[in-house]
Amino acid sequence: MLKLLKNNNPLEGRTEGRITCSFSTRACGNMSLSYGNSRGVLDNRRKFLSNLGIDYIALVCAEQVHGTNVRYVNQTDESSGALVYDNSIPNTDGFITDVRNLPLAMFTADCPCVFLYDPRKPAIGLIHAGWRSSKGNILGQAVELMRSKFNSRPEGLIAGFGPSIRSCCYEVSGEFRGYFPSELTEKSGRFYLDLALVNKRQLIASGLKEENISETGLCTHCDSEDFFSFRREGKDTGRSLSVIMIK
Repeated sequence: MLKLLKNNNPLEGRTEGRITCSFSTRACGNMSLSYGNSRGVLDNRRKFLSNLGIDYIALVCAEQVHGTNVRYVNQTDESSGALVYDNSIPNTDGFITDVRNLPLAMFTADCPCVFLYDPRKPAIGLIHAGWRSSKGNILGQAVELMRSKFNSRPEGLIAGFGPSIRSCCYEVSGEFRGYFPSELTEKSGRFYLDLALVNKRQLIASGLKEENISETGLCTHCDSEDFFSFRREGKDTGRSLSVIMIK
C-alpha cells in the first residue's frame, strides 16, 4: 500500500521506495499563497519539504478551481506556482507525471487529496477531489488519463487518501441526495456526506482493487489541533500541502 506521511512520520502501509509522498499539518504552518496568512509561507514550504528531499522551488501547483481537469505535467512545468500563485497551472485540479524529481502539489483544508501510484511504470498522480470535482468523477478521469498516457493497468494502481472532512462533520443540503444518493446519511433530518467513500467507490469503479486503496481516517474538521478546516474556520484559514514525487 501507499505510505502516507504526517509531518514525515509513517502513518500506514508500505511503499516500494521509489516515491515520496506526504501531507503537512497545522504545526508546519500555512502552505498556501492564496488563502490565510501568507507571511512565511515559502519558508514553511522550504522547511517541510527539505525533510523529504524536495526543493520547494520545484513544486508544480494548480489553480484548483473545483473542476475535473487532470493534466499531464513534465519538466517544463517545474516551479509553476511555486513562488507566485498567479503562475500556477490554470483550471486544473489534478496532475499526473512519469518524470522523476518533479514534485506535484495540492493545497487543501477539508477536501480529500488522493495520491495515485503506478509502480510498474513508475508514474504518479495527485488529485484535489472536493465535492464538485467528485460529482464529475475526477478520479475516474485521472485513472483513464494514466491508462492512456502510461498504459497503466487500473488493477495495478495504488491509491492513498490524505486527511479530509469526514461524514461525522460534513453536513450538506438535501440536494446532495441527487448527487451522491448512496454516500449520504441522515441524522435528525440533516444530511452528512462521506466524500472519501464517494471517491473510493469511483476508484473501484475505474478498476482499482479495494485492497490497493488506503486512507488515514483523519477528519480535518474534528482535529483542530492538527488540521486547517474551511468548514470550521472559514475561507481565510490556512491550507495543508500534499506532495508526491518519483525519486
